[in-house]
Amino acid sequence: MMYFAPWKIALIAVLCIASVIFSIPSFFPAAQVATWPNWLPKRQISLGLDLRGGAHLLLEVDTGVVLRERLEAVVEGARNELRQARIGYTNLGVSGSNGVALRLRDPAQAEQARQLLAKLGNPVQSTAGLGFGAAQTDLQINVAADGQIRMTLSEAALQERARSAVTQSIEIVRRRIDQTGVAEPTIQRQGNDRILVQLPGVDDPERIKRLLGTTAKLTFRMVDTNADPNMPAPAGTEILEGDKPRVPNAPAERFVVKRKVEVAGDNLVDAQAGYDQRSGQPIVSFRFDTVGGKRFAEITQQSVGLPFAIVLDNKVLSAPVIREPILGGSGQISGNFSVTEANDLAVLLRAGALPAPLKVVEERTVGPDLGEDSIRAGLISIAVAACLVVVYMVLAYGLFGLFADVALLVNLVMTLAAMSLLQATLTLPGIAGLLLTLGMSVDANVLINERIREETKLGKSPIAAMSAGFSRAFSTIFDANVTTLIKMALLYALGSGTVKGFAVTISIGILTSMFTATVLVRLMMVTWLRQRRPTLLPV
Repeated sequence: MMYFAPWKIALIAVLCIASVIFSIPSFFPAAQVATWPNWLPKRQISLGLDLRGGAHLLLEVDTGVVLRERLEAVVEGARNELRQARIGYTNLGVSGSNGVALRLRDPAQAEQARQLLAKLGNPVQSTAGLGFGAAQTDLQINVAADGQIRMTLSEAALQERARSAVTQSIEIVRRRIDQTGVAEPTIQRQGNDRILVQLPGVDDPERIKRLLGTTAKLTFRMVDTNADPNMPAPAGTEILEGDKPRVPNAPAERFVVKRKVEVAGDNLVDAQAGYDQRSGQPIVSFRFDTVGGKRFAEITQQSVGLPFAIVLDNKVLSAPVIREPILGGSGQISGNFSVTEANDLAVLLRAGALPAPLKVVEERTVGPDLGEDSIRAGLISIAVAACLVVVYMVLAYGLFGLFADVALLVNLVMTLAAMSLLQATLTLPGIAGLLLTLGMSVDANVLINERIREETKLGKSPIAAMSAGFSRAFSTIFDANVTTLIKMALLYALGSGTVKGFAVTISIGILTSMFTATVLVRLMMVTWLRQRRPTLLPV
């Protein structure tokens, strides 16, 4: 217990020196660290939103839009199936919050209609009860004797679509944020239908909100040139407004656009902002995959001389007339864009469309000045706390208290080094965790010193008192730290954002304090004891 082999002493020294080296980069600006030689460590502790400044957004996914789109797809599919089978019907449309209804002209065709409409269902995996892994359809079809048919989405389908929409939204939000170049964003699910987005260092949160608030559903559809946009839209079409008026302060131009999507934005593989070689105006060039390029070539071959609407979120960006077939699978979008608008549109198209709109339900912006004030206050708090602990330990335990103070400083350095290696994020609660670690790290030394004091009063020799003090205090120290680690694990698992930062800081501090209190302090005491050979311990 009180003997250290030379290789153990060397290992402890190497570990302490390495901790100092790996903690140094966190005390210098990132730009300066980047210029250091490659053989030097460069990993730094990341500063959280509350210390670095930036934007905090809580977004809510409007899953109701996904449901409405599915119901509208069922309506369109039912219309096509019944027309092709020459089955007469009336009053086809969305009924209620999750259903589609229609009435057959001839109730005798009910079974034939039911079989055709069953094809519109999409498989849904059920994991409930005995149906684990069984494929089920998302449509439940009820046929009445009078020819009334009602199709409703099952509860399993509703839950699956909502879950899928939120999961897909998180991935697309992450892509969009990555395209803007924001470093170390935090993007995570919160609750059933919300997404937490934290963006440290963002100086233009409004642009980020615009990017995240745009669904970016791009479609290419034909324009009905025979319909009047000032009259009700014919069946199978809808009236959409232009993205921008041609003349400032004038009403937006209206287009009668067919509902059928000729080419979807899902087939895009690339989009880049650029300039038109003829006009010099900012444009967005795009490129389709093989399937989209083939379909784009087919529709442009069949529609030479007709306007082709490029629709983004139910707004017509442009409706150019197809002059000649476009066979290369690429094209461009022009719409009186500014340079920023063209860049943002390219980002949106590259990242993909959101399955449902996102609504900002909470927004906070932290300025960098406030972050600097928090860092300054945190450092002052740590310095004051460290001084008070150092003075108290020396007054209470003398030389052994001084050993504990040295271990305290090494513990702080080791905590910073571990956080740098892990590139953990330091938040304001994390600074509070460092303060708490300072107090917790000397608790072990207090227990050890009190045990040594008791053993000394019983008349034991210095070496026996020290050995008994460490061995008997270890179980108490171990149990106390394990219970705290369990609490921190629960905080990390159930908490979010800054709460996780607090849990990480405390956990690292506990692990390093176990080493410094039970190993480093013991080494210093044993070294002093063998050199001085005292008859009485200074406690």
